[in-house]
Order: sequence, then structure tokens, then C-alpha cells
Amino acid sequence: MRWYLEAIKNYVNFQGRARRKEYWLFNFFNLLILGILYLVGSAMESVFLFVIILIYYFFMFIPSLSVTVRRLHDIGYSGWFVLINLIPLIGGTILFIFTCLDSQANDNKYGPNPKVLVH
Repeated sequence: MRWYLEAIKNYVNFQGRARRKEYWLFNFFNLLILGILYLVGSAMESVFLFVIILIYYFFMFIPSLSVTVRRLHDIGYSGWFVLINLIPLIGGTILFIFTCLDSQANDNKYGPNPKVLVH
């Protein structure tokens, strides 16, 4: 949960680097929250809960984008590579592979390696 909250606190921070742990735990908790909202909304057949889900999507768009950009920075790619996701079928796969790659071991032009920084 710490990494989820960390990503939300840095929601407008498109600078620096995000390690795999931060990226994947943020996405895990995002999916967990959405899954719970969907289950509750489906069980109750409530339009109100589906509106809540849309609002949640709206508010999580920027934090998701920023943590993805920082994740790309961590492997040495420009944040603009997030646009590769717009290529049908293969774009999402390529972005998934990029986000699974290990951090660049040393400092890069986006900052120091977050693995060696003490939180």
C-alpha cells in the first residue's frame, strides 16, 4: 500500500525514476480497488457505484501516467514512449515488456537509481 500512496503523492511528478516495485504495486492496488468496486457494483446493480468507478478512473489517469513515465525513465527511455500504447495490439505488449525490464544500474539522465536510494 505504501507504493500506491507514494505514486499518488507524486501524481504530477513526471521527473525522475520509478522502480518496478513502485510501478507494479501501484497497478496491483489500482486493480484491486477497481475489482472490489466492480464486484460491489455488480452485486448491488447500482448505477451510482459505476459512476464512482468512472470518477476513480478519471482521478487515477494522471497518477498512472506519471508512474509509467517515471518507470520508462528508470530503464533509460523517454516518457514519450508511453504513446507506444496507442499502437493497436502490439503497443500495449511492448509497453508491458518495457515496464518489466530491470532498472539501469547506474545514474542516468533522469536521475539516480532508485534502488540504491534509501526511502
